[in-house]
Amino acid sequence: MAKPARHADIEKMSFERALAELEDIVGRLERGDVELAESIAIYERGEALRAHCDRLLRQAEAMVEKLTFDADGAPAGTEPLGEERAPK
Repeated sequence: MAKPARHADIEKMSFERALAELEDIVGRLERGDVELAESIAIYERGEALRAHCDRLLRQAEAMVEKLTFDADGAPAGTEPLGEERAPK
């Protein structure tokens, strides 16, 4: 039987929930109020949370686009939001 994926619950978390848990982990590690073995375990979970948040942010950025227009004002396509093209 296959071993369940570690931290599989993270994949179903919203960005906000994952970020809140990550912030909690960072706080616990900064305070140093956990034993070494637990520190390693929560650090690993924190890395999984960070990767999940990064993945969700990249997905959101890919969905946010703006329309571009050619010199005649006709739609020319889309580009990622935040990238400005130099005027012609």
